[in-house]
Amino acid sequence: MQKLGTPSHFHVWSPEIFGFKGGIQVYSAFFLEALQKLYPQSQYDVFLKNDIRTTPEIPYLPETQFHFAGAWPLKIRTPVFATQIINKGFQQRPDLIIATHLNFTVAAYRLKRLIGTPFWTIAYGMEAWDIKNAALKTTIHYADMILAIGSYTRDRLVQEQNLNPDRVVLLPCTFDPHRFRIAPKPRLLLTRYGLKPEQPVILTVARLIKSENYKGYDKILQALPQIRQIIPNIHYIIVGKGDDRPRIEQLIVKLGLQDCVTLAGFVPDEQLCDYYNLCDVFAMPSKKEGFGIVYLEALACGKPVLAGNQDGAVDALCHGELGALVNPDNHREITEALIKIIQDNYPNTLMYQPEALRRQVIDNFGFEHFQYILASHFDKYFQPIKRSSS
Repeated sequence: MQKLGTPSHFHVWSPEIFGFKGGIQVYSAFFLEALQKLYPQSQYDVFLKNDIRTTPEIPYLPETQFHFAGAWPLKIRTPVFATQIINKGFQQRPDLIIATHLNFTVAAYRLKRLIGTPFWTIAYGMEAWDIKNAALKTTIHYADMILAIGSYTRDRLVQEQNLNPDRVVLLPCTFDPHRFRIAPKPRLLLTRYGLKPEQPVILTVARLIKSENYKGYDKILQALPQIRQIIPNIHYIIVGKGDDRPRIEQLIVKLGLQDCVTLAGFVPDEQLCDYYNLCDVFAMPSKKEGFGIVYLEALACGKPVLAGNQDGAVDALCHGELGALVNPDNHREITEALIKIIQDNYPNTLMYQPEALRRQVIDNFGFEHFQYILASHFDKYFQPIKRSSS
């Protein structure tokens, strides 16, 4: 592994940070914040493919230079962005390039060949699984470090691409525990949805996108008729919007669930904590989740969590220590687990200790821990090569 001195100039390449708030975007924002706290005296040039401007709620060092490509038409945005990052890299010759999406490693590899600039990249989830792009399959082998958000993604990437495991390390997702706290069920939401405080509520927070219908909300809908036989007053709330909503609406009608399911639509970030506190269990039995920051947010609110056991959710729930992991394709398993959780019969007793759940998720995934792990990777990477005394 190539060694170099502590960097004074970083290039950070990201799809976006300030606009759309998907998992990679949120992770990229936390990553930049942690990086700048580790190296506050360094120079930063941040290249954002889809953003058009900054927003004040995300902290960054005043001397940071942001470069935006989001104003370009979508059809030509990728080549424009690629030209921008390669040209600026060649002109400025940064000490280290960090690409927060694997696809950007193709351009990073070109700069490495031209001027020798080392590059790191981040493996977030599906984009790191079963890679088909020939150029990407080649260039990731030349990354000086790959930061994987969980062991599931790391293991798949190493095995499928035959990578050197020493170059693929873990940097799990993080979240802001100050935004997500334990609180009583909000009266405003109880009134809005006609719910009683003692009424059990299942919650899912996910984009309702046809291409992402692996999130498992339809599996919960299919389980509800059986759950209602045991828990008649159960209510299910889905927070999120997208083009899969018409299909979900049809499924609700088909199953006769109109009176016990609420599609809440888009909810602003500042209101999400209220929805977590409204529920009695957060459930998202997904199959292709890279990690799932929503699991951390629900746990920080002291809520029991149910997730799938076939993707990155196993990392978010610490392999079942923090919640229930079920086969996302097993209708009976999902149904029985939700009934047990709601009836306080699930064998993992930690799920019924809100304060303990919150402490555990902060200890494992809080921002301070995230920054500590990132620092350890830099310390190892920048450690001078020791000559043998023999």
